[in-house]
Amino acid sequence: MKKALGSFITLLVASFIVAIPFSIRAQNRERFVISAHAGGINAVTGRATLRAHGNGDWQQLTTKEDLETGDVVRTGLDGRVEMLLNPGSYLRIGENSEIELSDNTLDNLNVHLIRGTAIVEVTGADDTQLLINITTPHTRLAIVRRGLYRVNVVPGNATELIVRKGRVMLEPTHTKIKGGDKVVFSDNSFSVAKLKTSDKTRDNLEAWSKDRAETLAHANSRIPRRDVDLFLATTRVDYWLTTFAGRHGCWLYLPSGGFYTFFPFSFGWGSPYGSMYATSFIGGPWSPYSWQGAYGGSGGGAGTGSGSGIGNASGGGVGGGSPISARPAAPANTGSEAPARVRDMQPQAPSHRQPDMP
Repeated sequence: MKKALGSFITLLVASFIVAIPFSIRAQNRERFVISAHAGGINAVTGRATLRAHGNGDWQQLTTKEDLETGDVVRTGLDGRVEMLLNPGSYLRIGENSEIELSDNTLDNLNVHLIRGTAIVEVTGADDTQLLINITTPHTRLAIVRRGLYRVNVVPGNATELIVRKGRVMLEPTHTKIKGGDKVVFSDNSFSVAKLKTSDKTRDNLEAWSKDRAETLAHANSRIPRRDVDLFLATTRVDYWLTTFAGRHGCWLYLPSGGFYTFFPFSFGWGSPYGSMYATSFIGGPWSPYSWQGAYGGSGGGAGTGSGSGIGNASGGGVGGGSPISARPAAPANTGSEAPARVRDMQPQAPSHRQPDMP
């Protein structure tokens, strides 16, 4: 009996030790993630695989992955993948595509599209400036403005760039490509033309990308007030204003959806698809200086009456409520849903490569 009990305990301990790495990995998106890198996998549909840098084996890609520099992702016949770039920007690749995350640092972010199709959605205000490097076998370009971009590595040794909205700078010529233009790269030359009707036709990947954009923006508007209270309670406002002065926002993980949405630091952030990121840190409902806007304190809806807020927030509606302190006390988590978590809390270093802007 004792021998059997000892064997059982040994097996139980061994099982626990083996399960620890998998448990930790599975919980990565249930905690604060201190990171200043791109590469978080935010959505996967169909068949998609990952080959880690320095490893020749392919493994199934899941939304638990945070890609590192040199990692390669490819999709099958029905595969689609959404990857987080710098906070507020998303890369979405379609079927039969392959990318390498050549550099996952935010100050020199570089994605290499080896084959297939990629769509880049860059949210922001109209004057937002940034730098996202995209390379293909035929060209190197830099996305420098909010917008919507599609890159196709097509059969026949060519690359197509479609700029529906925004601005791209081609290297090394520093040629600026604006919204409504299409560029075809072949060998060492390229040609620029206005988009034709056929170029504006939306395929399944475009439809999926738009649907994802609307889902993520809607999720931002439904961030529970208690989660932002917890978020603000962990950080002093003066630290925000100094340390994150060069950043536009951060990723906020929502367990209810199983993905990250963008939490901008300033008000007025929007998607090029038309959706707005209504919840922001400064100038929005949760500004540390004025708790006015979409979330009332204990008051009611728009002026009078009572009602429920968005998501799990209490009170609510536009209007009522009183100002909060710069560092509120963390409220009790009374909901059954796990609170949101924050990603990418390290400050972004200034880019060493300044785009030539007009």
